[in-house]
Amino acid sequence: MKKLSFLIIGVLSMSQLMAQDISEALRYSSDDIQGTARFRSMSGAFGALGGDLSALSINPAGSSIFTRSNITASLSVQTLNNDVNYFGGHRSSSESKFDLNQVGAAFVFTNTNINSPWRKFVLAVSYDKVSNFENDWVASGTNTSNSIGSYFSGYAQGLRLDEISAFPGESYSEAYSAIGSAYGYNHQQAFLGYESYIIDPENDVDSNTTYISNIAPGSYQQRYYYSARGYNGKLSFNMSSQFKDKLYLGLNLNTHFINYERYTYLNESNNNTGSLINEVGFENGLYTIGTGFSFQLGAIGKLTEAFRLGLTYTSPTWYTIAEETTQYLETYRIEAGQEIGQVINPNIINIFPDYRLQTPGKFTGSLAYVFGDRGLLSFDYSIKDYSNTKFRPKSDPYFSSQNSLIRNTLSTASSYRVGGEYRIQRISLRAGYRFEESPYQNDSLYGDLNGYSFGIGYNFGNFKIDAAFDQSKQDINYQLYNVGLTDSALIDSKVSNFVVSLSFNL
Repeated sequence: MKKLSFLIIGVLSMSQLMAQDISEALRYSSDDIQGTARFRSMSGAFGALGGDLSALSINPAGSSIFTRSNITASLSVQTLNNDVNYFGGHRSSSESKFDLNQVGAAFVFTNTNINSPWRKFVLAVSYDKVSNFENDWVASGTNTSNSIGSYFSGYAQGLRLDEISAFPGESYSEAYSAIGSAYGYNHQQAFLGYESYIIDPENDVDSNTTYISNIAPGSYQQRYYYSARGYNGKLSFNMSSQFKDKLYLGLNLNTHFINYERYTYLNESNNNTGSLINEVGFENGLYTIGTGFSFQLGAIGKLTEAFRLGLTYTSPTWYTIAEETTQYLETYRIEAGQEIGQVINPNIINIFPDYRLQTPGKFTGSLAYVFGDRGLLSFDYSIKDYSNTKFRPKSDPYFSSQNSLIRNTLSTASSYRVGGEYRIQRISLRAGYRFEESPYQNDSLYGDLNGYSFGIGYNFGNFKIDAAFDQSKQDINYQLYNVGLTDSALIDSKVSNFVVSLSFNL
């Protein structure tokens, strides 16, 4: 894979940035808090329980369950296993990451006025990693339908030849930058295809707008490399209060952070009769940073001493996102019996204007039953309408089309979490299960998620140590490109987490 060295910076029109699509919107809509070991061991079913710093991410009223001030930190090892199938080819990959995934503190202030119905006031701050984007996999197989040539010809159709080609004496870097600034991303893709000999105009005149591919029909040996890095984190500022002994109310103000980097590389080769181009290497890089804000309102009510009810509203997250892209293309062709390599390495970072993304809000209802000092059972139900996801500004033609596609493709999804804990003196045994529906109307594109968990904890008094293991599985159809080569790799993804938490009472 050819690595890029960046020399020039280009600025493109926002409406032509094709990195912003449904898959990107879903990536940043995730709220799968990794959390403390106790939280993970019960599959996050904490909406009516509280008393755990990661439980605040489900219901902000949960901090009022603390009887003493508390500090908790968690270390995790996450392992991602992918089984990838693509046109008869099967590849497996495994990626592990060690991380400080959670840290936080809650400070309990007891009301000394015995006549007041407000028993306590709690302030808390907690950092939780929402998503770990580290992922590496390879898809390989023999495609008999689509070539990467269809990607470049698809972008080129309808564009004038003089808008997608370099002027005499103009370098590839100068032309790529100027075309991007003047016309946008679509023209840049057509430029890459034309200057690399993948496509040719039907008529060699400036006004030509129709193109043919120099990769002949037949079979194509394709190998697609995917490598991603980064995270999505959330810092929550929490306040809550206990009213008498029956009602707990809370508010979270959340700051969100996105740092995402992805590189893809496609190698395609063919021996098709009449094909001028017999090998292509195409690399794309995307770098994303973003910040966002959301809030949560929550309540927990004690219907009886044992039976508890929780309700939470999580607002949409309003992100401001900045993105940069890079590209590299190389081709090999046979002319006069000799193989000729053509390298289009623009050395350009395309910088796009900031845009906004609004992810959907969520409602969560929770039930819990506490068996005194012996244990508890808990259930959470959440509902989120992913079709409410929006790119902004909505006046942008590309964003408007993506928002329409989101409304017609995504749907309302429910999630179910159940967890239990059984205590034997100072030892706590825990287990849980979760099920999350696909956000797509057609769940063959993005399957339902199933997960289970278990864990153990020991209470030393003012100090607790907890450990948990959880695993989830999901099938994903990953589409290689949005234009032309739109075939998908079927990914059977399995995520495993081992978490250890240390908790101190102050």
